[in-house]
Amino acid sequence: MRALPREVARWILRVAAARLDPVCGEACLGLRRRRAPRAASLALAEAASSGVLIARERSRRPLIESRCVTPRRRSPRLCGWLSIGTLTLSTAFAATPEFAAVTPDHAIALAQDSGAHAAFRTEWWYATGWLTTPDNRPLGFQITFFRSATGHDAADPSAFAPSQLIIAHAALSDPALGHLAHDQRMARQGFGLAYAKPANTDVKLDAWKMMRAADGHYDVTVDANGFALHLMLTPTQAPLIQGERGYSRKGPRAEQASYYYSEPQLRVSGSVVRPVGAGSPSHGETAVTGMAWLDHEWSSTLLDADAVGWDWLGANLTDGSALMAFKVRGRDGHAIWTHAALRKPDGDVTTFGAGQVDFTPLRTWRSPRTNTSYPVSMTVKTGTLRWRLDPLMDDQELDSRQSTGAPYWEGAVRVSREGVEVGRAYLELTGYAKALRLGKE
Repeated sequence: MRALPREVARWILRVAAARLDPVCGEACLGLRRRRAPRAASLALAEAASSGVLIARERSRRPLIESRCVTPRRRSPRLCGWLSIGTLTLSTAFAATPEFAAVTPDHAIALAQDSGAHAAFRTEWWYATGWLTTPDNRPLGFQITFFRSATGHDAADPSAFAPSQLIIAHAALSDPALGHLAHDQRMARQGFGLAYAKPANTDVKLDAWKMMRAADGHYDVTVDANGFALHLMLTPTQAPLIQGERGYSRKGPRAEQASYYYSEPQLRVSGSVVRPVGAGSPSHGETAVTGMAWLDHEWSSTLLDADAVGWDWLGANLTDGSALMAFKVRGRDGHAIWTHAALRKPDGDVTTFGAGQVDFTPLRTWRSPRTNTSYPVSMTVKTGTLRWRLDPLMDDQELDSRQSTGAPYWEGAVRVSREGVEVGRAYLELTGYAKALRLGKE
């Protein structure tokens, strides 16, 4: 349910054409950590997602791979569909590439499908969760790896051919800091420095890694700018296959779909390094425990052209249940597409479709930076059930105006029913700053 604003894609292509030299060399891969003017860095990143030949800036600076954008960044879900949309609009530079289609006749098979699917345009592994420190302070975390196929000529024998791009970003939400700490990396796949391997989750970008072990647990290593995540995510129950055997509709047309499964109720152990000013006088490690949710999704298509934004929820409930819900909003505010799945501790799954799912605002928070009002406290309806969401902290806005997108809100929330907390979750709210123009031309 993520897509690319049309005007954003056009801007990306204009900037890419103006700034990039179509000569490819070793600097294309460059896993360098250096600061640069924000505009130059973001232009390179966005051009990478478009499938344009990524090379050097005209100044011959190497590709900028590390960008600290605290708290400004794009949503993992938005970023995934940004890659799709930008690739679609990259025909000014190359013939329209052919990518694999999402169809309902393919059932997800694990653990084989936990790995990369290079034939599809975009793919992401997205882990979020709540952590608790030894002094009982709550934190939220997020780590996402993206694989983006550029549509580059498959016959190109060069080891530097930009056929696949790997993008990663991580965030730590800490009320003591008051906003998100965030870092982001990108590079073309190759040379063992950046990759997403097939058959089993094994993704890497420089020293950032997420790998699924033989017993099903995930090892996550992120040493970011100002913070770090060293976590082990261990399954406590079976994966939750979304939609129809993994075929997850995102709109009224059959092709508006993705393959999608979740791993809720992941037990977390490990350590974090919290940013200075977030209750810690130094950069020392803090032991943490908690629960996490992992989404793995891949697709080649866009959202409906009338969509302006979406609300999404992934919740680990205290009784062992798991709840996923989303609503794609249209221009008139009504739902274009909704879906939810609730799995009980005994494994019984109830799904909710059109007319059964809704997100209703209870309280709004207005950003002092963008003046955007977000419904940070919501009631989510799934059939006859009502779930109240309240944020870990109000200021979890992600201001991406200085890149190429509109601001949106994403963060850790508490889940309650009838005044009693029943779980913890992550909530994503997009399209509230302005209506996004989504879909194909």
